[in-house]
Amino acid sequence: MTKHLFFILTATLMLFSCGTKNPIVSNEKTASWDRFHYPAIHFVNKATGTEGATIYDRIVPDPHLLIRESILGVVKTLYRSSEDSIPAIRKINYTIEDVKGISAKGGGVPEISIFYSSRWVEQSARTGGDDKVLYETTGVLYHELTHGFQLEPQGIGSYGTSKIFFAFIEGMADAVRAHNGYFPPTNRRPGGHWLDGYQTTGFFLDWLTTKEKDFLRQFNQSTLEIIPWSFDGAIKHVLGEQHSVEALWNEYQNYLINIEG
Repeated sequence: MTKHLFFILTATLMLFSCGTKNPIVSNEKTASWDRFHYPAIHFVNKATGTEGATIYDRIVPDPHLLIRESILGVVKTLYRSSEDSIPAIRKINYTIEDVKGISAKGGGVPEISIFYSSRWVEQSARTGGDDKVLYETTGVLYHELTHGFQLEPQGIGSYGTSKIFFAFIEGMADAVRAHNGYFPPTNRRPGGHWLDGYQTTGFFLDWLTTKEKDFLRQFNQSTLEIIPWSFDGAIKHVLGEQHSVEALWNEYQNYLINIEG
């Protein structure tokens, strides 16, 4: 069995066992992605000898393949084709490290770095075994890679100075992860605010694809078209002037309450 086939079969079994929706799979041959320029991948396991590193090596026999397939999944969620305005990431340094936390992305165009905690691998294994490790590892990778390839709001400050900027960046990363099936739907909970970021914002943005299937791509693209950028302005730009972020958020809250009931 080839490593590629091993990964596909393992990922498929993992998704069913974790009880999530299947990730979006396209059967179409999209020649527009044949020209996508993959960044060079420099992978180093710095946690060799730890339990988490050993588990990771077993579950992910070809980390370069997992990273490349995840990159393609991310950019195809955020963009229509390789001809779009995709940030030109040319190198990714990916490391497994024996540190606290989960994962983080650093750097920017043209070179980014991502670390993944071997301790988080160990925790995932304890709570769900090998399937959970692959599921969580891929989901975390989708989140961090989105940070590398997503566009950024303009005219509203920065990640550290603007709650709106922060909510867009972290919300979109979790929206891309959720949209591809790497969060259990049971993680969704009523409450919070659309500016909370991470899963609270991410599940909301993913839900908006029920209004417009291409919403995530258009929402990402709106950062080039709406300046200064805002959630309400971007939603109106994508869905129409009759919509507002507040009204849609309230509709989404009612949806969550109803499915929980």
